[in-house]
Amino acid sequence: MSVYLHGLSTALPGHCLQQSEVRARAAEIFGGVYPDFDRLSKSFDTAGIDTRHSVVPLDWFAEPHGWADRARAFSAGAKALFVDAARAALSQAGWQSAEVDVVVTVCSTGIATPSLEAQALTEMGFRDTVLRVPIFGLGCAGGVSGLATAGLLAAGRPGAKVLLVVVETCSLAFRADRLQKADIIAAVLFGDGAAAACLSDSRPMDMPSVRLGAPHQKTWPETLGIMGWDVDETGFGVVFDRSIPAFITSEFGAAAQEAVRLVETPITRYVCHPGGAKVIEALEGALHIEQGALDAEREVLRRAGNMSAPTVLFVLKTVLDAGRTGQMMACALGPGFTASFQPLSVGAEAA
Repeated sequence: MSVYLHGLSTALPGHCLQQSEVRARAAEIFGGVYPDFDRLSKSFDTAGIDTRHSVVPLDWFAEPHGWADRARAFSAGAKALFVDAARAALSQAGWQSAEVDVVVTVCSTGIATPSLEAQALTEMGFRDTVLRVPIFGLGCAGGVSGLATAGLLAAGRPGAKVLLVVVETCSLAFRADRLQKADIIAAVLFGDGAAAACLSDSRPMDMPSVRLGAPHQKTWPETLGIMGWDVDETGFGVVFDRSIPAFITSEFGAAAQEAVRLVETPITRYVCHPGGAKVIEALEGALHIEQGALDAEREVLRRAGNMSAPTVLFVLKTVLDAGRTGQMMACALGPGFTASFQPLSVGAEAA
């Protein structure tokens, strides 16, 4: 059964952080206590990022924060992003909130019980019979894996209207107490954002068709330490191994070929999660495409940083808004260590 995209939106929180401002604040926090900070701080200039957005102002990071502070900031900031992204996607699709049958919520940077779609249920106007599907732990792969999950739910429930909302507040996981390299690299790269998509098995009549194909996923054994969270009494602590670009170079190409073999037509555009400047270069090499070809990925990274899961949907929206058509493949890597792939047929390919 075919599943089509009816609406795709993105949302950013109101606090825009210039990379130069973040670097200066990081120097105040780490400069006198982390011996190698001067060397690592050069990453702020080579990351390919100009601006990022946060659910809290820059001054919030000047003080220590524990679980309670982070949870309060997450509850307010992530819910607001959820509502903004969901409303925009529904508006583009021409759907009313009360028409939504399934809500899939993807988030790995905060914990809320009840989950975000329940907290937003009344404000959004969802029915009290809407099926809620919150998903935690997918990390940077969450945008693609979430899209795949929402697509499978739409395929399995003929006529259902499925709303996917992907929300991450990476900034709230900032740690100044651990003094680990991963925390400085996280301060270099990560920002906050959300994206939403509307899916059903009916073909939209008033927008270019985007049809989802069969998703594919690969998880490598014995790779749990590459990416994820350490959890302690203060909060989440990022696990972000330096081997990621090399791992992509050596392993990702073969995994992508496994996904491509399931698609009947040649891939005209890979739509990738831009983890960082070095990761984008590694992806271009692993996929055997021209260096510089992932221009939308670099543009999203430049203006919004790495927002974890929703970032790839920002890239997809940029590609679609530019009028690109053909057989595409959305792909992302995340904790597991896992590669997630979602074929997308756009324009004539979707007929």
